[in-house]
Amino acid sequence: MSMEELISNAEKIGTIGSPSSTGELSLDIMGTAVKKKLVGELVFFEFSQDGKPHYALGQITEVQLKNIWLEDPTMRSLARQRGQVNPVSGEQDTHLGQMTVSAVFADEGDRFEPSILGTVPPTGTFIKLATDEILEKLLEMYQEVIFYLGHVYGSTPKLPLWFKHFSSGPYGAGEAYHIGIFGKTGSGKSVLAKMILLAYARYKEMAIFVIDPQGEFSKDARGELRAEGFPLNLNNVLSVLGKEVLIKSVRELILDRWDLFSEILYESPFFERLTIPKGENRRIASEVLSDELPKKKIKLQELYKRESFEKAWEILNDPRIQEIIYKSAGSRERFKRACESADKNEFFGYWAPVAELFRKDRKNAISVDDLIKKTFEIPQNTLFEINRPVVIIDLSREMASGLFWNDTIQALVIKRLLDGLTYSAERAYRENRSLNTLVILDEAHRLAPREKVENEKQESVRISLLDAVRTTRKYGLGWMFISQTLSSLHKEIIGQLRIFFFGFGLALGTEFQALREIIGGDPNALKLYQSFRDPHSSFDISSRQYAFMTVGPVSPLSFAGTPLFLTAFNTPNEFLEVNHLSEKKG
Repeated sequence: MSMEELISNAEKIGTIGSPSSTGELSLDIMGTAVKKKLVGELVFFEFSQDGKPHYALGQITEVQLKNIWLEDPTMRSLARQRGQVNPVSGEQDTHLGQMTVSAVFADEGDRFEPSILGTVPPTGTFIKLATDEILEKLLEMYQEVIFYLGHVYGSTPKLPLWFKHFSSGPYGAGEAYHIGIFGKTGSGKSVLAKMILLAYARYKEMAIFVIDPQGEFSKDARGELRAEGFPLNLNNVLSVLGKEVLIKSVRELILDRWDLFSEILYESPFFERLTIPKGENRRIASEVLSDELPKKKIKLQELYKRESFEKAWEILNDPRIQEIIYKSAGSRERFKRACESADKNEFFGYWAPVAELFRKDRKNAISVDDLIKKTFEIPQNTLFEINRPVVIIDLSREMASGLFWNDTIQALVIKRLLDGLTYSAERAYRENRSLNTLVILDEAHRLAPREKVENEKQESVRISLLDAVRTTRKYGLGWMFISQTLSSLHKEIIGQLRIFFFGFGLALGTEFQALREIIGGDPNALKLYQSFRDPHSSFDISSRQYAFMTVGPVSPLSFAGTPLFLTAFNTPNEFLEVNHLSEKKG
């Protein structure tokens, strides 16, 4: 069907009124449309500019009712006494709408090209409801790159989005983007993140690296679906896309640095039982062990063996070493007695869970360096396009049974991963290669809070993240931060984000103030965001609506940088069918 036929069949809901500007248009709502739900609707109008037909699209952000007769004090007094003033009440009402234009397309004859609203069309220009068919016609040149996460908020058409890979070439953005997804628990942000993951997974040349502190992505990628919520089988869909999926828990991740061993041993109960409390002396003791053990020909991956422990015990009982740990004779004597009276079997029990983190011969285990290399290394001079992997690191506590594991150790491992990612990005940049990789980081507010963290290890993670966000974008390494809060995430990270998704739960206090700063204080957009309702206030799971406001270059309908609003799909089948990501059968 031609564009002219589609436009002639579109439903009219109003006309352009006065006053209007290129920034915001006033709409006179037609009588046939006043009983329709209009706020959020995606609408368009046709106008002429530079001698060519143009089509402008946007969302209705507000509808006002005005009755100038009832604004007169005498009529208002009558209305207060009688309730209605016939024939004024109802009959003389006018409905006025506000529309913000987000995209304009120029008809070039054989294609539609992006343009701008450079003039205000005359009053009386019809405003019509956009449809899927009209959007597909306007965007037919880009259909292969279009991706859908849901419908236009408050409307029926699907909101076209595009997620371009971070390299050059077809469907490439030419640089990496940093992305932020924000919303309270239950707002749907994790589900949205998984859908975006699949949008990027369509590109063979793109790798995806997920740091998963809670294990949520890992469960979905393993096919461990929950009965409730949004049971999206990542494993099946990634298989359909031909993506290799590597899920590594802490039990399958080999730590590979002596300084890490020193830090983890410092945190363990090992030295506590030897009467060395946390502080400078314990720091010296753990560093001395990590320095002396390699001199005794002990390899990091063999620390779990009993003979390695015996060597470590021998080092600690060496008077020369004890003098390094303690300067005073009294403290040395106390430490010496503690070592002599200690049950070595008991202390091997404290040693083993730490040493196991570095053990190489665990089933399906891989070192951090090898894992990062497998993610980023692109074979040279290959005749075939390589479908790069999706790597998910499950750092949840439930997967660390039998290992020494807590939040501090988790932070140390995340720090090791961040340093490895950044080093690989810098090396690729020196070799004139783009990493073309997205790193997804769940629970970002815990890892990069706005205020300085007292825990030294967790503060080092925060510093590493801030450095990575500043430097890696030009290397083709983009970051997706998923966070429950906006105001508590570090300002430097928020300042580096290009694409935002805001779910329910940021409409009060400091969260709303932070939101207002990001979108420039647009009052109509903020009002529309405040209309989001809590998904968990619905009567049942099937009727839940997960609404999001998005800002940034994520849609062909957001040329002007204005916020767009969508309601995410609430069933996996609709999401998969619309995006042609059919799951494997059987």
